[in-house]
Amino acid sequence: MTNQNQAHAPLALSNDLAVFATGSWVGRVWLPEQGPAVVLVRAGAVHDISAHVATVSALLEQPDPAAYLRALPLGEALIELPALLANSDPQQRDARLPWLLAPIDLQAVKAAGVTFAASLLERVVEEQAKGDPAKADAIRDTLVSRIGADLSRIVPGSAQAEELRVLLVEQGMWSQYLEVGIGPDAEVFTKAQPLSAVGHGADIGLHPKSSWNNPEPEVVLAVSSNGTIHGAMLGNDVNLRDFEGRSALLLSKAKDNNASTSLGPLLRLFDETFSLEDVRAAEVDLRVEGRDGFVLQGRSSMRQISRDPVDLVQQTLNENHQYPDGLVLFLGTLFAPKQDRDQPGSGFTHKLGDVVTISNPLLGSLCNRVTTSDQAPQWAFGLRALIESLSRRGLLEVAVTARQP
Repeated sequence: MTNQNQAHAPLALSNDLAVFATGSWVGRVWLPEQGPAVVLVRAGAVHDISAHVATVSALLEQPDPAAYLRALPLGEALIELPALLANSDPQQRDARLPWLLAPIDLQAVKAAGVTFAASLLERVVEEQAKGDPAKADAIRDTLVSRIGADLSRIVPGSAQAEELRVLLVEQGMWSQYLEVGIGPDAEVFTKAQPLSAVGHGADIGLHPKSSWNNPEPEVVLAVSSNGTIHGAMLGNDVNLRDFEGRSALLLSKAKDNNASTSLGPLLRLFDETFSLEDVRAAEVDLRVEGRDGFVLQGRSSMRQISRDPVDLVQQTLNENHQYPDGLVLFLGTLFAPKQDRDQPGSGFTHKLGDVVTISNPLLGSLCNRVTTSDQAPQWAFGLRALIESLSRRGLLEVAVTARQP
């Protein structure tokens, strides 16, 4: 990762506004001199609904959040959506106007790993390479020739998966990543702390000691405390391939760093225009544009996921583990970049100033600029700050229970 310090170019944050013309969209914004507010986007206008529901967590405890929002009386708009999107670039911001935050608050931020066969192979490559990208190509070729199976056709936990496990153990090729990729139990880990995720336009952070890393474009589910999936958004599960490749015990350092989780631009709730079937069919596009002129493009297709989203939610929230404030769940990615950026065989890694855009026709575009975790704005607004802000604004009552229209 380069440490060049050049002037930042403006982010292209506009989004295709037609995406937001239909559907039920909620988010969070920072209101200058006040703090965070829950907002509803309708007909291109952004409305503060905090007087009715002060946290997204409380909204998702409603039996039908989309129906609840349709019944809300709306006053004058805070701001128009195009202006809000543009003001979410910190390099171009008018501090007198609102800007976007991650569209969640009190929820636990969880992630499912190794849920796609292609990325499963890359996790094994990382493990075998011990974090050295120069060894990746040779290991990749060896694995493909020795596994001798199309992993995408294997149902996790099935008899066929067990047969392959026995064979690979005999060959000395079994891996902890294969265990969670094709075994009965999914990998589910804590990606970030509540209130720590950044939103559309914000800088995303890489550990400054990482030299092999990449974005992970994903669909992220919004789940209530009783396990009901109420909607989805886009997410960037920023990944440090060198840290995790050195040891799986470094997963927390590879995943949970300042500004290493991005969500947005808004949360789309399930209604008559958008459902879990749309999530299952989603195609998620990625574009990375570097200040060095490098462009990387990729796509992750949810049609190729090895485990159904409902199964992943049930493996996360059940009789053994509860989330009283709800959770969001990254579903994993098919995308694992192998394109050389600098020297042949060196593969892809981020450079400072990279602009990462993750997009889907039904969920909009999530755009962020890459920096290091020690240079990104430090996370300072936690639960105590939220309680103080809501108390000062007389909103503590509706922070836990949505007020009926």
